Amino acid sequence: MTLPRRPFRVAVKASVIAVAAVGLVVPSAVVERYGDTAAAASTAAVPRPIAGWQHDRLASGVDLYQGRISGRSGADHWTVTVRADGAHLATEQRAQALAQRLREAGFDPRSEQVAWPRGADRRGLIGVRVRVGEYDTRTEADTRRQALAAAGFDAVTEWTGADGVPGTGLAQVKVAIVDPRRYHGALRATYGTGVAGREKVSDLAIAEDALLGVNAGFFVMEGKDGIPGAAAGIAAYDGELQSAATNGRIAAVLRGDGLRPEFTKLRTELRVRAGGASAIVDGVNRVPGLARNCGGVGGDSPTERPQHDMTCTDPDEIVEFTDELRASTPVGDGVEAVLDASGRVRETRPRGGAVPDGGSVLAGVGEGASWLRTHAKPGRELRVRQRILDERGRELDLGPQDDIVNGGPELVRNGEVAVNYGADGIERTADPSFAYTWGIKRNPRMLLGVDRRGRVLLVAADGRQPGYSDGLGLNEGAELMKSLGAVRAMALDGGGSVSTVVNGKLINSPSDGTERAVGDALLLTR
Repeated sequence: MTLPRRPFRVAVKASVIAVAAVGLVVPSAVVERYGDTAAAASTAAVPRPIAGWQHDRLASGVDLYQGRISGRSGADHWTVTVRADGAHLATEQRAQALAQRLREAGFDPRSEQVAWPRGADRRGLIGVRVRVGEYDTRTEADTRRQALAAAGFDAVTEWTGADGVPGTGLAQVKVAIVDPRRYHGALRATYGTGVAGREKVSDLAIAEDALLGVNAGFFVMEGKDGIPGAAAGIAAYDGELQSAATNGRIAAVLRGDGLRPEFTKLRTELRVRAGGASAIVDGVNRVPGLARNCGGVGGDSPTERPQHDMTCTDPDEIVEFTDELRASTPVGDGVEAVLDASGRVRETRPRGGAVPDGGSVLAGVGEGASWLRTHAKPGRELRVRQRILDERGRELDLGPQDDIVNGGPELVRNGEVAVNYGADGIERTADPSFAYTWGIKRNPRMLLGVDRRGRVLLVAADGRQPGYSDGLGLNEGAELMKSLGAVRAMALDGGGSVSTVVNGKLINSPSDGTERAVGDALLLTR
């Protein structure tokens, strides 16, 4: 697929028009139908890449476009990727050795180099994938995979449309454009009935009578990584911090009516004080000792840097729980201090119990538990200070209607593609295959941005459905956002979480085959 990088001129006689070097092509029929005149684009203020797509006006100032972006007809096929120690990519040396073993076993392998795409904060070769065969059907590819497995190779069947190679692939895309000058509702973040637990975007949208709803930030999926449904990164709703930052990852700050999102990389500094003694508070509404997506403080292992889809650990922590958790705190070793609305300690108890209405709970493990046992005496006042800092070190104050949703990575900055794989934790030094499979390859995506006119862009791409929609690579998503006029953009949660709901009805095709319950959502309320 080749994504448009900027408004483009028309080659009317071509069957398809290639408009960039990293992915999608736009069918010429789209351009031929609407022409290349400034009047056609300016009348409805429609960005060129989506001119001619199905258009629905949901409300004054809210326009929904639905269409398809595709590569060359017949460019995609089934193949078998042979992995080295479970990794999709190998170093050049290991790829050569693997290919030699395959030849000796009677197979005909090919090696394909995978490089960092243009606009990434990394350069050069990521790794080499080793493959066998090109097949018209998955059944044929599976037959070859089984033969490889019988010969002792670790092989998987793959569809090349997901590779991210220019001129290939297919993406079913939905673009919602919200003009804050004409729309008089609000863009709100919501966790639903509680910070803990998961709910479908459609249910959240129906509960709020929302015009439009999409999935929002990353969240904990499984109990082994924390509290399912709780944010895996910073989250704030109605001016209250409900999850600490994955320090250094980008987030969207929605102030007031939320229709003018601010994009910035955030970190949090939290401390509890008892008289003259103080200690670090490592997180909010998460299992003490487990930091999903890492990026924490206080000596987390293996790193305090962001690492997407990794859970870092720390045996010595204090974690704050708010009454918005709407669930019992996690059980485990350590101790909890139960605080009333004024911050006074009501009791200490073993871990696991209710959070009092209007109050909070501080849970400690290891040295954190020792600090609480020493300083959190019943009747004593504990004060927790929360600071949210932007990438320039400026403190960010939240008003009572302000929200924050996490995400990552950054896609567009100052109108240019700027995907920060390294700083955002998508690149893993010991595992180059992660950035490839999660970021370079095409997957379902949910993207959020703001264009030069100050309009909000919500873009969803279905994926992981060969023959229907492969999705977008991160850089392809960034190129698409830029072509739509975005000056800032970021990725929200993607994969099976991608959900677009209009008037309570799901209108996209989730990759899981059914709508996934998520941690939080963005709702366009009336």
